[in-house]
This record gives sequence, structure tokens and C-alpha cells, in this order.
Amino acid sequence: MNEIKFKNVSKSYGDTKIVNSLNLTINAGERLVLLGPSGCGKSTTLRMIAGLEEITSGDILFGDKRINDIEAGDRDIAMVFQNYALYPHLTVWDNIIFGLKMNGVDKTEINTRTTEVIKILNLQGLEKRYPKELSGGQRQRVALGRAAVKNSDFFLLDEPLSNLDVQLRNSSREELIKLHEINRPTFIYVTHDQIEAMTIGH
Repeated sequence: MNEIKFKNVSKSYGDTKIVNSLNLTINAGERLVLLGPSGCGKSTTLRMIAGLEEITSGDILFGDKRINDIEAGDRDIAMVFQNYALYPHLTVWDNIIFGLKMNGVDKTEINTRTTEVIKILNLQGLEKRYPKELSGGQRQRVALGRAAVKNSDFFLLDEPLSNLDVQLRNSSREELIKLHEINRPTFIYVTHDQIEAMTIGH
């Protein structure tokens, strides 16, 4: 498992500097939360780790490996966005296992991982339903499950609970911590909610 290092990383759009000379080490297996108001650069920082935003200057390293020029799909990252981005024509089960099937993971291993994640996220009994048949909270848990079954070294979450009501957010925080404890990936979570940050972060 690898740590993530930022070395003098900056991101600009034209003359507007979003992230300015960031130096940061995120330890392997750590749950780190980026907390701040909208527009302060949290999501941009997360997207630079994922390879969805190009770095203007500086370096990002996974362990000792510089990853600036590595494509997003080759970074072994699981990411959950604020919107659910589920496949509407696939069931809950098929949405969760989609990435594993595409990567040729053994069927027995797929079943083992998926069954465990479905139990943690309280999705039992919903496996054959389609996204349109689910509540917002259930859809978000499916999105979390799809990322968690990848067993990636890095788990990135961009305000994944912000569309849920207060009660669901509270229960989902506990589920997120349980997900992290399965394989202890390096876990970076973006939020503007101070309570969420204090609950989820190490």
C-alpha cells in the first residue's frame, strides 16, 4: 500500500490559481479529510490525485513513483462522486460488479467481495432492483459499493453524502468507516461539513 505525496503542486486555470504550492504527505491506510468551503480547491486536489485534472506545476507521487503523466485508468483508484453515476439498465448487483467483470476478476472472488460489501451497506434484498427503483440513499450506497469492491490502494470520495438527509448521513458515515476497515486503503474524503470531517477522519 502506498502513501501519496504532493510536492509543490499548483493548479491554475488561466490567471486564476486554485491550488498554490501544496506540500502534503497522506500516509498509507490513513483516512484524511479535506475540509473547507466551496471553491477552496478540495475537489480539484482530489481530481489531481485521480488524474482527472492536469497539474500545472509540481509533482504527485504514489510512494516513490511520480504519477503526473499516468492516465487516470492506470492509477488503481476507486472514486465516488457527489452524483451517483449508476448504469440505469443494470441491477444493483450488476452495477457493483461491473468494474470487476471488466477487469476479469474470478467469479468466486467477485461473489465474495460483493456479498461482503452489500452486507456492510445494508443492501441485502435489493440486488435485483434497478436504480430507478431505489431511494437516493440506496443509490449512493450502491455507488459506494461499486468503488469498495475494487479493493484499490486509494479510495477517493468527493462529498458523497451531501445529497442525503441527516439521518441517512449519520448511518452512512459509520458504513464508510467499516468499508475502509476491510482493506485499509489510503482514503481521502472531501467535505464542507465539520461534523462529517471529525467523524470520518483519523
